[in-house]
Amino acid sequence: MVSKTDREILRADIRARGDKSLTAADRENLLKPYLPDPADLEPSSNSSASQSRAGSGPSQRRQQRARKKPIRTFLKSQLYKVTYAITHIFFGIVVRLLQAYHAVVDRVFAIVYHHHRTPELIRKDVRGLKRLPEHLSVILTLQKEDDALAVLMDEVAELAAWTASAGIPQLSVYEKSGILKSCIPALHRNISTKLTSYFGTSSQQPSLRLFAPHHPVYGGAHTTQQTPRSENTSTPSQSLTILLLSSTDGRETIVDLTKTLAEMSQNGKLSPEDITPELVDAEISEITTQPLQSQAVQESAGTQPIMKPEPDLLLVFGSFLKLDGYPPWQIRLTEMYCTGVHHRGMTGYGEAVEYQGFMRGLWHYAGAQMRFGR
Repeated sequence: MVSKTDREILRADIRARGDKSLTAADRENLLKPYLPDPADLEPSSNSSASQSRAGSGPSQRRQQRARKKPIRTFLKSQLYKVTYAITHIFFGIVVRLLQAYHAVVDRVFAIVYHHHRTPELIRKDVRGLKRLPEHLSVILTLQKEDDALAVLMDEVAELAAWTASAGIPQLSVYEKSGILKSCIPALHRNISTKLTSYFGTSSQQPSLRLFAPHHPVYGGAHTTQQTPRSENTSTPSQSLTILLLSSTDGRETIVDLTKTLAEMSQNGKLSPEDITPELVDAEISEITTQPLQSQAVQESAGTQPIMKPEPDLLLVFGSFLKLDGYPPWQIRLTEMYCTGVHHRGMTGYGEAVEYQGFMRGLWHYAGAQMRFGR
């Protein structure tokens, strides 16, 4: 540390500026006690130099104490590396064992609870459940393979067949990009073919209705009344309604509704006091669950949505729960379940849609406690 006397001399020299109160030699002599000994910088030093450093000033002794100890530093760094390697290996083994355990359990469930494309077996699997969802929703992902669209449509068809066999009358499918909305006729044919492979002739399979927000209903007769169904029902639903959702039905729908309500309020068509959560809920539910219809159909059928606005159960086929832009207004009271798929599955693709994941979701919903915020 610089002494007070030397500090004052240096400050006076700086204040003198043009007047050279100190020469270059004086400044050098003033700073020399605070500079390291050149002998300390030599890689090899003799004993006499060590003795002279031992009898030097306090700055020399402080630098000697601050010298690095290469052997101790090397041993410490090696200890850190060995500890990190052991920890990494231990947790790696634990993770691999957990993955292997879940993979074995999934394979066992796939063998024990396989549907064999038989609706009676699916109804047998859900017969012991104390309740089933009236409206089931799933989140699917479009993969990057060349036949990704065909795989996605086949997954939707499988889910539709399982849903109809379990006696669930309503299914909504969320795919972020909305590519399914552009091929509704082809998807309807694919689902109909899959239902035929499960139920047989068209007279034995449930009627299928497929639509998307701002799209008309494709296939099936339009009805607004749902047949009452007990919680322990084991009979297949007489109709299956499928709703296709995308990211545009979430935030963009809320933004458009906000703009519409604001314009109506500014034009005097709607009072600001009339804009309530109930009104917003009704409008969004009508937008997302009411298909596009002609004026005559609207007058005859009314304005009631043909689907339950909020799904009872949301299934996410993937390794972690990711809503991926799912419309937030529709899942305020929805029970969510992630299948936790960590492998490529039997189909050879990423987050595979498999029957055991579908059944685990129904088991989870049947055993969940519905507190609704209480």
